[in-house]
Amino acid sequence: MPTGLDDHIRDMLAQIEADGLYKRERLIAGPQGGTIRVSDGRGTREAINLCANNYLGLANHPEIVAAARDGMEAYGFGMASVRFICGTQTLHRQLERQIAEYLGMADAILFAACFDANAGVFEPLLGAEDAIISDSLNHASIIDGIRLCKAKRYRFANGDMDALEDQLKAADADGARFRLVATDGVFSMDGHVAKLPEICDLAERYGATVMVDDCHATGHLGKAGRGTPSLTGVEGRVGIITGTLGKTLGGGMGGFVAASQPVIDLLRQRARPYLFSNSLAPPVAAGAIKAIEIARGADDLRATLADHSRYFRDRMTAAGFELIPGRTPIIPVMVHDARRAQELAAALDARGVFVAGFFYPVVPKSAARIRTQMSAALSRAEIDRAIDAFTDAGRALGII
Repeated sequence: MPTGLDDHIRDMLAQIEADGLYKRERLIAGPQGGTIRVSDGRGTREAINLCANNYLGLANHPEIVAAARDGMEAYGFGMASVRFICGTQTLHRQLERQIAEYLGMADAILFAACFDANAGVFEPLLGAEDAIISDSLNHASIIDGIRLCKAKRYRFANGDMDALEDQLKAADADGARFRLVATDGVFSMDGHVAKLPEICDLAERYGATVMVDDCHATGHLGKAGRGTPSLTGVEGRVGIITGTLGKTLGGGMGGFVAASQPVIDLLRQRARPYLFSNSLAPPVAAGAIKAIEIARGADDLRATLADHSRYFRDRMTAAGFELIPGRTPIIPVMVHDARRAQELAAALDARGVFVAGFFYPVVPKSAARIRTQMSAALSRAEIDRAIDAFTDAGRALGII
């Protein structure tokens, strides 16, 4: 029976298109890597990939592929069950223990994705008597997770420690029983590292627990890739770490929470995305185990990644582009207008460089950008070609 809903949705989509905000997916005909095969109406062609979260280049690492293949042979393709019914294999517990040991936590729990981990971590742990103080630029999954929780909500401006202290005081004044400060470790759109030493100082002063989403850090930042707590010198002071297996650690899928034993035990009992989602597929778990093993010893890849990041920043700045300063492999090239961001992405695609434009609602309307991400899988020659393509396209569009 017609209700007019489809017509309404068509109008909404037309407006998104008219505003220059429509997102289109592109096809990759092959594995993820520093270079990829892109498929479209013109056929299949090679492109330099500057927009994957493949920081150490492990997404197609032969040892990880072999481990995943062996895991599938030994444990099957899928679990067809949630964890507490008949979906827990020795692989899953091995991976959880490995994550916990890697990050220096008592235990860890796996989720289908880190979005699910962040969506499921708050509600079981905190109630209406409690408070969550969240950075204003936290990932959408943290925001959604907080919305699902009955705890009182407080927000502080990104990186503003005075504002954080004000919100901690407000939570105290409102009689909060427990307080949790939630922050990204690396803010994915800007590449900024959270001020974890200052956050931990304030949290300890006001008796709060710190939670860090370290999706864009685990594996490639800090000693042995242990993430932003290691990078900033606060290991042992962060109470809860959430993260992903879908970026640096093999690039497959899956998320996790690492924390104290009571926290993990309660999440196993009450975290809804865990209780009502299929277990990670065995080949994914087996590949992730190998990915963590490789990442722990990958100081050479981390050094290459850091060198690529410095080099790209220096040359792009010299070419006249506006970059957001930072010390991570996330290097945003600011354009400020959504249409211009899409035009620059298209011009780069035509020049053999695969990037994506980011614009509202992912970033503020005046902050459209091309978010580039370095990878240890890239060569210096490929980075040079990408910079030359940026320079040529930027000049053609009047951006530089």
